[in-house]
Parts: sequence; structure tokens; C-alpha cells
Amino acid sequence: MPSLIVLRHAKAAAGLGLADIDRPLTDRGRRDAAAAGEWLRGAALAPDLVLCSTAVRTRETLDGLAFTTSDVAYEASIYDNDPEALLSLVRETGDEVDTLLLIGHNPSVHQLVHDLTGSAPESFPTCALAVIDVPGGWAEAWPGTGDLTTFRTPKG
Repeated sequence: MPSLIVLRHAKAAAGLGLADIDRPLTDRGRRDAAAAGEWLRGAALAPDLVLCSTAVRTRETLDGLAFTTSDVAYEASIYDNDPEALLSLVRETGDEVDTLLLIGHNPSVHQLVHDLTGSAPESFPTCALAVIDVPGGWAEAWPGTGDLTTFRTPKG
């Protein structure tokens, strides 16, 4: 059964004087991303494919995870923050992918978790991640079909 990891980018700088898409991670964000990567590797959840927003903060989050074997697709549509677009990207994933990591932004990542599982944590802070089992494969990922197996935040 495929597993989807939905990850909100780590803590980003306020970005005064920067375009939103160019906001980098803070020191805390870099530490949280590294800890999330360590946790994912320890849980044997290294992704086969990563779908990542084109924003600097999501790209830096991915770098901080320190995965060495994943294929990565940078998707501008993830930055648009539309949960239906995120679900479409998930459904378009090939059957050869067993574990998919999607790195994006709130509120769309939180809504995606809710839509797929019918439930979601009350909040989805920076660097939070949800692991969702997707019975039936990626093409069958429709609202209410997923099973939320893990929710993790940087605070535990």
C-alpha cells in the first residue's frame, strides 16, 4: 500500500523586503527540517519521489531533510496553495512510487490531509508532517480514502 507524507515547510524568515516565494528558512527551520529527515529515515519512510513547491523555504526544507536517493519534481502549482491541485498531483503519481513526499504550504497541506483522511489535527504548524496510507494506489486517492497513520510536529 502506498504511503503519502505531507510536509509543511519548516519555519521561514518574515521576509521583510523579499517576495514571499524567496523567504528562506530560519535557524530553527533548518534544525527542524534536519530533525524531520532523521525521524523519517528512522521510521523507514525515505521517499521514492518528492513533489516540492518552488518556494525557497520548501526547497531549503527538502535540503535539510538530507535524503540522497529520492527523485525530486519541483512543482510551481504547489506554491499556488490549492488542495485540489495537490490531490491531482498525488493521483498522477506512477505506480512504481511506493512512498511519496509532498512539501508545501498551509492551508493547502492541512486541507489535503483532512480531505484524504476525513480528519486532521487541529493545527498544522511549520515542519509538521502527516503520513497517510493510500489503499488502492495513487489513482484511487480520493477524499476519505486515506488512513492517517502518523502525525508529527517539531515539538513531538
